[in-house]
Amino acid sequence: MNTTFAAIGCVLLSVTAQFLIKAGMSSVAVKAALAKPAALHVAGTVMLNPAIIGGFALYTLGAVVWLWVLARWDVSKAYPLEGLGFALALLVGFLIGEQVTLLRALGVLLICAGVFVISAS
Repeated sequence: MNTTFAAIGCVLLSVTAQFLIKAGMSSVAVKAALAKPAALHVAGTVMLNPAIIGGFALYTLGAVVWLWVLARWDVSKAYPLEGLGFALALLVGFLIGEQVTLLRALGVLLICAGVFVISAS
């Protein structure tokens, strides 16, 4: 497995996990549970939500792949690639109808420029 593809795969897994967890937390069942003061009910509803479980499963898989990446690369080379997650999250957010402001887009462009500078070294 190519280390670059593995590192990018970690970013994809992380962003996908974020959107799954967001979907789970936005579900009717979770919102209804959050409206009640019963902590155990809220915790059970959240932790048994399929989208949230899927998100955490993807995070776990990403962590395993990340260990493989770190065994081959310096952290100072690998970790900046995680910044690409900001760009991907912005793109996916835009595609699903989230508000993407010019300021957010400019911020992500700055992050991507930094990732490019670091990866070129």
